[in-house]
Formats: sequence, C-alpha cells, structure tokens
Amino acid sequence: MTMIGWIQIALFCAVVVALVKPLGAYMTRVFTGERSFLSPILRPVESGLYWISGVNEKREQHWLTYTIAALLFHIVGFLLLYAVIRLQAVLPLNPQGQSAVAEDLSFNTAVSFLTNTNWQNYGGESTMSYLTQMLGLTTQNFISAAAGISLAVALVRGFARNSVRTIGNFWVDITRATLYVLLPICIVYTLFLVWQGVPQTLGAYVDATTLEGAKQSIAVGPVASQVAIKMLGTNGGGFFNANAAHPFENPTALSNFVQMLSIFAIGAALTNVFGRMVGNQKQGWAILGVMGVLFIIGVAITYGAEASGTTGLADLGLSGGNMEGKEMRFGIVASALFAVVTTAASCGAVNAMHDSFTALGGMIPLINMQLGEIIVGGVGAGLYGMLMFVVLAIFVAGLMVGRTPEYVGKKIESREVKMAMLAILVLPLMYLGWTAVAVVLPSAAASMANAGPHGFTEVLYAFTSATGNNGSAFGGLTGNTVFYNLTLACSMLVGRFFMIIPAMALAGSLAAKKSIPASAGTLPTTGGLFIGLVIGVILIIGGLTFFPALALGPIVEHLAMTAHTLF
Repeated sequence: MTMIGWIQIALFCAVVVALVKPLGAYMTRVFTGERSFLSPILRPVESGLYWISGVNEKREQHWLTYTIAALLFHIVGFLLLYAVIRLQAVLPLNPQGQSAVAEDLSFNTAVSFLTNTNWQNYGGESTMSYLTQMLGLTTQNFISAAAGISLAVALVRGFARNSVRTIGNFWVDITRATLYVLLPICIVYTLFLVWQGVPQTLGAYVDATTLEGAKQSIAVGPVASQVAIKMLGTNGGGFFNANAAHPFENPTALSNFVQMLSIFAIGAALTNVFGRMVGNQKQGWAILGVMGVLFIIGVAITYGAEASGTTGLADLGLSGGNMEGKEMRFGIVASALFAVVTTAASCGAVNAMHDSFTALGGMIPLINMQLGEIIVGGVGAGLYGMLMFVVLAIFVAGLMVGRTPEYVGKKIESREVKMAMLAILVLPLMYLGWTAVAVVLPSAAASMANAGPHGFTEVLYAFTSATGNNGSAFGGLTGNTVFYNLTLACSMLVGRFFMIIPAMALAGSLAAKKSIPASAGTLPTTGGLFIGLVIGVILIIGGLTFFPALALGPIVEHLAMTAHTLF
C-alpha cells in the first residue's frame, strides 16, 4: 500500500460526500413536487406524459396498489425485452447480423435487466444487436433504476407521514425519477464519456489490418449512452464482454474515477433525501455513516490484500502486489477500489477480474453482496435495504431497555420487525440453497473452472451476485447453461421482488401510524452509538448466516495459500 493509493481513496470518498447534500436537496424537491431549476423545461413534458397515459398525479395510492403497479410495470417490461432479444435477427439496427438468442439465455437476460442485475451469460458485442442494446437493455437500465428510486422514496414517505393510508403514486414517482434525475445527468455524462473516447455510433464494426497483416474486426456501437446509465443506475451490464476493463467502455483514469463516483452518487444522496423528508438531516447522515464505516473497512482489506499479493509472489521476491487480472491503466488501488464500490452498490460493472483477486481480496466483494448490498447499495435498493437493518437494530435496542422501540417518531412493533426479517432472510435462501445444489449436481459442478475452495467460491459468488441484483461475475464459471440460466434468473427475481414487497408493506404500516415526539427514553439515532449499534447488528447477522460458507471458500483458500497451495 502507498500514500498515493490512500490519497486516491480519500479523494473518492470526499467527492462522494460533497455530492450528497446538493443532489439530495434536488431529489427531495423533485419527489415532493416542488419546483426545481429544470421545471420550466421538463414540467410540460411531465404533464404531457400524464395526459397521454391517463395518470392523475394528485391521486395517491395505498401501499398494496403502489406495489401491484410496480409489479405489473415490471411484467410488461419483461415481456417486451424478451421479445426484442428473441426477435433481434429480424429487427432493424443489426449491422453485424446477430442471430436470435436462445430461449433460456433470453429469459435469463430479460430477467437480469428487469431486476437491475445485468448478469450477462454472453459477450455483448458478439451477441446483441444495436437495437437490443438500445431499445432493450439501455431502456431497462433507466426503468429498473427509476423503479428502485421510486420504491425507496415510497418507503421514506412511510417514515415521514403521519396517520395516512397512502405512500405516493408509482406512476408519478417513476416518471419524475426518469425525467428529472436520470435523463439529465445521463445526457451530460454521455457527452463526457464521448469526450474521453467512448464510441457512440450506429455504424458497423470497423475492419482493421494489424501490423502483422492480420484482419481484425473492432466492435463499436452506441456505447457511451449505455455506459452512462449502467453506472449511474447501478445496473452494470457491459456493451462489451470485458465490461469496464474494455478501453472503449472505460478509456482513461479520469473516466474510471467518474464512473466510480456515478455508481455511488444517487445511492448516497438518497440518505440525505431520507433525512430531509423526515425533518432531520442528521438521520440521513447517520445512515450514511453506517455505510461509510463498512465501506472503508472493505476497501482497506481489499487494497491491503491485493497490495500484499500472495505468498508465492513474496517467495519470488516480487513485492509489487497482485496484478493478475488487472488493467495496467488502473493498477492495484483503482482496481481494488472499483471492486469494492461496484459490490457495495449493486452495480456489477468491473474493471478487473475478481476471479484473479487474492482470497481475502475477493472475499470482500462477496461479503458486500451477501449483506444485501446496503453499503450505499443500488439506487433506491440500498436505502430500503439499510432501513430494514435499522428497524432490526432499533428493535434490539428496545429489547435491551425494555420498552417499545421508536425511530424518527414511529413505534417499531411486531409487524414492522416481521417485514424486515422476511426481507433480510429470504436472500440467504437463494445464496446458499442454490449453491448447495450446484456443487453436488454433476452437470452444474462441471461448469466450475477451478477445483477446491476457489471453485466453490465461483459458484457462491454467482448466486450471491444474482440474488443481490449485482451482476458482477467472479469469473471462471461457465454460466451459459440451462441450469444456471434458470436458477440464476430465479435468484434475481427473488432478490428483487421478495425485498420490494415487504419494504412496501413496511411503508404502508408506518405511514398509518401516528408520529410521536421524542422523550427522555427515546434512543438517539443520530450519533456514534446508533451507528455502532446498526453496524454491529449487520455484522452479527451476516456472520451467523454466511461464515460457514465463507469458511469453505475464501477463508480456507487463504489459509491454504499461506501453505503454498493454490487453486
């Protein structure tokens, strides 16, 4: 580890924190229906969309109606995306003549982009047409991200409102999230990426002649527009198979830095939205503090592990750290930081091969996802996932002092705790259950490229990534089989919607409660004690749930490495 490396990490954290308040203030104005600086331009467009679709923006919805609207919207999106992928061979904007995608892979891909996961069992430039990339995948990147933001705002309203039965209007929220938040930023972001050297064209692939005289086809396409929303919306799906390690997706150190910032920007700012809407910005800073502490711990371990390298490298006198699977353009610190950022958020974009990280370096991205990707997390999903742990922490605190727990003026009772536990515990069922099946089923085990604990980690990482709606791959695992396409799709659906439904039920329950003033016995929820309590609950639940699986994978692999055994 070097001082320059730590300065890069500190600079990244400082810029993220600096963005929280202005972006949070802007989004609060958007979702409370107040006038913003873009209103003169976008308000007529917003009103026109409501008129065309028959939406009454002043009519709010019960939590169940809100949830059903979100689910129906996702179902229609799935059907349209699946049709585009299956029919791409006969649709326009297919200069390379890409054929129709197989049924199981089409199903997996449609579910993947529907759920904001963007798990890819294919190489983008060799499988998908321009129309599929734009109309199908990029469109779903906007829609799934906007849906996540909308659902988070709905849950925040549950905490902020007093004795009401409604939590907002899904159609209004998703329109505003797309029109006022995602689109304006992505337009500027796309132009920045083009300036940095990312292609944005509908022209055919470029044929070139190498210095050796060989012919090479260089893939191009509408790349910049997809990269912008895949990062900002924490989607992660790459236009190219190499994702953010490809020079056409991530050409410079500056583009790499900005891409990491964009992954965290909205998720971090939503904590400020929470604080503003409940009437106390310190509440939002406390939640961001929990996320920040866990993030710094993860970065320190990953950076330290990759900078130290392996025992074998040390025995050879090589002290430069582990550069296997990393881009020389970015080096160890930017690769380690990117890996932690993309798995702390549910992004899934990668600028290095996680399969080539050291055992401990690869374990932190795995843990980030297993905790539910609540360390900033996906846009919206990170906040409502973190609030589930906050509810549990408040409940534990109430048990310790022997009184009904309260949070931002709302009593946390058995219904709220049950919803939070349901949302949290359903995820390990997918992580661990499908991994157990895959490692004992011969046809599934045959997809592992490595034996021993490293191969086990490949499988565990795949199902964790899918369930956590992350989409990054550890690598080494052949995922494009019927078994993995279907089981990973199942994991994605459960990871997304079995979290959403309890979260919305929690929102409805809280919105119907009366707000009560703080008393002498109320636990302060804006200071270091509360931050430590929430972190402790998160780590205890995570440790009890996942330590046995981690012991079979990266932990035993690290211990074996110290004995000069590699896998």
